[in-house]
Amino acid sequence: MSDGSIDIRQEFRAKIFAEPIESLNPAQPELFQNDAHWPLFERLRAESPVHYSPASDAYGPFWSVSRYNDIMAIDTNHEVFSSADGITLPSIEAEEEMKRRPQRSSFISMDPPRHDEQRKTVSPVVAPANLQRMEPLIRERAGIILDGLPIGETFNWVDKVSMELTAMTLATLFDFPFEERRRLTYWSDMMTNAPGFGPVTSWEQKRAELDVCFSVFDDMWRERAKEEPKFDLVSMLAHGAATRDMDEHEYHGNLGLLIIGGNDTTRNTISGSVFALNRYPAQYDKLRENPSLIPSMVSETIRWQTPLAHMRRTALRDFEFGGKTIKEGDRVVMWYVSGNRDDTVIEDPDSYRIDRPRPRQHLSFGFGIHRCVGNRLAELQLTIIWEEIMKRFPVIELAGEPQRTHSIFVKGYEDLPVVIPYRN
Repeated sequence: MSDGSIDIRQEFRAKIFAEPIESLNPAQPELFQNDAHWPLFERLRAESPVHYSPASDAYGPFWSVSRYNDIMAIDTNHEVFSSADGITLPSIEAEEEMKRRPQRSSFISMDPPRHDEQRKTVSPVVAPANLQRMEPLIRERAGIILDGLPIGETFNWVDKVSMELTAMTLATLFDFPFEERRRLTYWSDMMTNAPGFGPVTSWEQKRAELDVCFSVFDDMWRERAKEEPKFDLVSMLAHGAATRDMDEHEYHGNLGLLIIGGNDTTRNTISGSVFALNRYPAQYDKLRENPSLIPSMVSETIRWQTPLAHMRRTALRDFEFGGKTIKEGDRVVMWYVSGNRDDTVIEDPDSYRIDRPRPRQHLSFGFGIHRCVGNRLAELQLTIIWEEIMKRFPVIELAGEPQRTHSIFVKGYEDLPVVIPYRN
């Protein structure tokens, strides 16, 4: 960790604890980009666990829920807290942009019964039986990726490993042209980034590139609809009783959900595992001594990294919660990244401990009807890549500070410089 990074974080911490509690606003992408958001949530959990932030220059008003059990209570109460108005907290600029285009709903931004019907349509692709069939293919691809890495040279782990494995898997799930798989990564980054970050240069460019994405998938829909049903996501949507008559905007919304869900979360946890093991070298030693800890390490990384920092709901009626009155129409943000560091529920939560007694006790997949449909696939990919890593490389060394994502939603890495040392 460089002295400059330490200075930035100390500066943010001093500023956060000097501000009046009512002025704290977690919706600051710069905090997440600099890994400086932790003291803000520490203070909110202690002093204002159900916290109201009035409108700012970048975001409108919203409630923040920062404690583990409170987040679980909101997440499981879909009768009061709806996802139909969206699952993320958009900037004011993004909201203006959304008004210019038809809204694209997906099943994650629906309430029952439509949510249940559409989720059921695609869930077989990540059911245990299909994951068992996919495991040898994922393992073969993981081995090919790892065997192709440069030894003794610094490279970007995000690009060479994390993006590549997830793109391969997602291409298989969509039955997308394998040689064009990185288009899925590109489109995912187009969807999740604001202008000036990632590959996005302007709203106009973002619109144009996503139009290309949806045009490609529209062609795939038409082709699959004419064919006999197959076991891929597009065919499932084209033939499913609850989805075959959806309009193009709803289809595009579901595509966006599946592309982002299949890319960002797993790739950022794969990268986060390398970063965490380097930051906690005693845990890396423990893993080398006992590779059977890999499944536990995977779950601990998913908690410690928290690849999606938040999810949002909208109150359907006035509701008393945590001593506060949340009004009908208010936006409520569940900060998973904070709940996963709640020391009233998780012992020593800031530490990375790969042998925790209950490693799957975390919020990263959500709770209730919207619990991540692909959680087992994410765990499978992470487990396989680390089983294959441990067969090949005694150590993967961090070669510099990571470049983190500028986002309050996707909590991840743009660049993670590493080097695999030559073996003696």
